[in-house]
Amino acid sequence: MTFSLSQLQQSLADILSQTGQPLPAEALLDFVRPFFDRRDHYLETARFNGSPLYLLEPAALNTNAERLKTAFENILPAVGFYFAVKSNHHPEVARTLLKAGFGLDVSSGLELEMALDLGARDIVFSGPGKRDDELHLAAAHADTVVILLDSWGEMHRLDAIADKLGQTVRCGLRLTVNPEGLWRKFGIPIEDLPDFMRTASRSRRIRLTGLQFHTSWNLSPQPQIAFIQKLGRTLAALSSQWVDAIEWIDIGGGYWPNQGEWLHPAATAAGRLREALGCPMRPHGHHIRLAATPIETFAAQLASALHKHIFPIKPCRICIEPGRWVSHDAMHLLIRVVDKKAPDLVIADAGTNAVGWERFESDYFPILNLSRPALTEHPCHILGSLCTPHDVWGYFYFGDGIQSDDILLIPTQGAYTYSLRQQFIKPLPKVVII
Repeated sequence: MTFSLSQLQQSLADILSQTGQPLPAEALLDFVRPFFDRRDHYLETARFNGSPLYLLEPAALNTNAERLKTAFENILPAVGFYFAVKSNHHPEVARTLLKAGFGLDVSSGLELEMALDLGARDIVFSGPGKRDDELHLAAAHADTVVILLDSWGEMHRLDAIADKLGQTVRCGLRLTVNPEGLWRKFGIPIEDLPDFMRTASRSRRIRLTGLQFHTSWNLSPQPQIAFIQKLGRTLAALSSQWVDAIEWIDIGGGYWPNQGEWLHPAATAAGRLREALGCPMRPHGHHIRLAATPIETFAAQLASALHKHIFPIKPCRICIEPGRWVSHDAMHLLIRVVDKKAPDLVIADAGTNAVGWERFESDYFPILNLSRPALTEHPCHILGSLCTPHDVWGYFYFGDGIQSDDILLIPTQGAYTYSLRQQFIKPLPKVVII
């Protein structure tokens, strides 16, 4: 496809005009206040344990688990919940959710070993590229583990491993939601489902009992609904023999937490274009919010799609795999200012190796000065102590000034931070359960 100069100019102008919806000031303050209300507890934890710290709140996990279960159990006849361990693999997170009635969704042998050590009795083993030793471990615990097959080759390798063990293994099959681009690494195309089920039925050791798909970063249920519709058409064309074998359908996770996605303007399409054009946007206190659908609405709309497109063909149990939605606001980071280099530049005692990626260059999270609390946000480069310029915690803080030795809190860092942390230059924070 080619563009005329005028078309290109119009496209650029359109992108530059899409600055995104601002994060309402009152919504931001409503988020910040409860953390300041608990500042004495956080400060006491810092005095006793030092800093930096990961603060884990099991109570938040229980609250989220109960809300999620209520939303789906009220409108689906049979539903199971599996925490995606990859989002936060601290054992206490999994232990808490097991007590709340969840199963565990693991995506590696390491996670599977942890799940087994915790005594989990309902485990789904997902992920591409499972090694033979991982398949062996899963097959050896066939009474506890359902293996989500990701490819033809994985099915054949598992069949041979299970045969050596003399085990019959329960399996599901992952269906890819996008046959192009990087997401094609997951599962098989839905068009290949009949042939796959036919081949699996010839195995003495593999019992294919369900199907799984997963769409990610879901601010709304529309991507999941679109695939449910496609899956319904595929099931309608299957022979009754294959349909009868399906006992459950796993519709994945990817539900975005209630607060939505908060961004710096530079992370929007307009911001990225300005960066490419050599005129980057600077942080200026204007935060962007991409609104997320409440989980109750998610549940209602997904249930409606399932009742319309799936259940008339095959009534079955529905499984979901929440990770981020459950763990996001159950862990926070507590750091200390070790050096004030300018009125608007401080260095903290922790680096972003504690979260494993340059998250805060794009994602906005409020930073609360617990030592000098105030519901007013001020510009300041709050940087980490790693020997790299990309070690950024944020560009603003809430408080009444900022000085060396002040204790700062970065809330809601429970998903895809602790699990991505890396040993790089500085020690990692320890975990304190509060």
